[in-house]
Amino acid sequence: MPSLRDLPLSDPGVPDARSGTRLLLWLEMRQWRSQLLATAWGTLHLAAVAGFPVPVGLAVQAVVDHSGRRLLAAGALMLLLGVLTAVGDTMLHRTAVTNWISVAARVQQLLARKTVELGSVLTRRVAAGEVVAVSTADVEKIGWFVEALARFTSALLATAGVTAALLVYEPQLGRVVAAAVPVLALASLPLLPAATRRADIQREKAGKATELASDTVAGLRVLRGIGGEDLFLDRYRRASQQVRAAAVHSARMWALISAVQTLLPGLLLVGVAWYGARLALDGQITAGELVTVYGAVGFLLLPLRNFEEIAMAWSFSRPSAKRAARVLALSRSGESAGDTADTASGDGVPAPAGDLCDPLTGLCAPRGLLTAVVCGDPDAAGRLADRLGGHSPSGQDGAPSATLGGRPLDALPLTVARAAVLVQDKEPVLLSGTLAELLAVPSSGRVTPSEALAAAQCGDVLESLVQSLPASEPEPDPLRARITERGRSLSGGQRQRLALARSLVADPGVLVLDEPTSAVDAHTEARIARALGDVRAGRTTVVLTSSPLVLDRADRVVLVDGGTVVAAGRHHDLLRTEPRYRAVVTREPDGNGALPAPAGAAHPTAPMEESA
Repeated sequence: MPSLRDLPLSDPGVPDARSGTRLLLWLEMRQWRSQLLATAWGTLHLAAVAGFPVPVGLAVQAVVDHSGRRLLAAGALMLLLGVLTAVGDTMLHRTAVTNWISVAARVQQLLARKTVELGSVLTRRVAAGEVVAVSTADVEKIGWFVEALARFTSALLATAGVTAALLVYEPQLGRVVAAAVPVLALASLPLLPAATRRADIQREKAGKATELASDTVAGLRVLRGIGGEDLFLDRYRRASQQVRAAAVHSARMWALISAVQTLLPGLLLVGVAWYGARLALDGQITAGELVTVYGAVGFLLLPLRNFEEIAMAWSFSRPSAKRAARVLALSRSGESAGDTADTASGDGVPAPAGDLCDPLTGLCAPRGLLTAVVCGDPDAAGRLADRLGGHSPSGQDGAPSATLGGRPLDALPLTVARAAVLVQDKEPVLLSGTLAELLAVPSSGRVTPSEALAAAQCGDVLESLVQSLPASEPEPDPLRARITERGRSLSGGQRQRLALARSLVADPGVLVLDEPTSAVDAHTEARIARALGDVRAGRTTVVLTSSPLVLDRADRVVLVDGGTVVAAGRHHDLLRTEPRYRAVVTREPDGNGALPAPAGAAHPTAPMEESA
């Protein structure tokens, strides 16, 4: 029997993500043994319940015939069936819940592995709210269907068995039941397409509302700054009401299906009771046989409920599995989704070394040097940073993979590529925990946490973290101070500097920094620029920035215009010879086709306050 102690799974497997149906089938086959076990327990439970009309009928007939011995035997049989019902129901519930949780955990592990594989590019291909919905509500619905399938199988076996038994036990009434059961089982099928469409509409609106809520929470501080809280609250309120209306619309159809599943079996029960009573009055069957048949037909109401449940589970899980399959089908360039897990470990594959080059733009960062890249478009800079780290999913802009030492990053095993090149996003995320935990990242050991914090100019950050420690601490250690989720208690500049310190501690062979000092004041930025070259000496570093303070410290500066490298050299040389470069760096308009200045950029000579 499967156990929850086996979770998390050591290897969740390689899913068949070609469609939602194939994903559900793959999940079913991955735990076919536990599904068969659940089916066996479910069949035992329903068989025991189905057998109750037999001793009840025998007991009634024994009373009519004044037979105490047969009444005692009927009571013993009822006791045995009661024990079997309790055992079967208990074990079925235990196995079914284990199957549900196991499937949900497997899908969540697959989604987590895919998230690690794609990194920040995932939310560019799939909306953030969609990712959240897939990893929460959709996972539960997928687990529901896989778990319900075993109970449906046992219900189907029990229904067929009881119908066949009635045909043998009492052919006249059995023929009526055998003719009615297929009608009852299939009566709700014409209503399922409409119910599924309404459920899809509800799910789509719920996903949009979730996405709006996550975006609002992420930008809450900005909204407060510009007074936009009421506007976004009103938008979410309207989206929430649309979800409510869609849910009510969907619930009406499912209520109709439930009504059909209740009404028709009830009519069958009434019909069997009327017809059986007539046969009993005519002397064709005994009173005990009538009670037995009536009880068996009443039992059929129980497995028929499983028919309704599996239809509902399929309607909800099919679109959920389709969305999950769409996320799981995303892959890195140059490999299929199935190759990802096979090559993720990278065992025995040597780490590449050499120049970092991007064939799409023509950018080449020499090994061991600090290369600064200037882009007029911040979004283009972000896409370039992703390509340099091998984070672009397959088909992204049709772009070829970046190369390190002549080897395509997308062709390398995932762990090798991630260890070789580290990309720090424009908006890095700080996980909640202590500062020591934040800096406890895989590293070469060449740069200590204290050296990284000093290079990132985190002195004032450490002072503020010390103040947050309890006064009872004899020797306050900032490394023991806790950082709130996403570092919300820190300013934007403080978050950037802690993220930079974390990247410096990792000390990768190649470090790509996307605007690492955009929220830092000019004086601090100048000190960071000086220290960065010292800490990263002998390592390849690429900084995407337009700050003159950082550009002046770079060994080599590259200008990217229109997605192509148009100039390269030292900072002061490019200022004199390249008007487009001068237009971006100095934020001064130029008549010779100058690039537009990045949105929100401050004048380089003006002191910049750290953003909150």
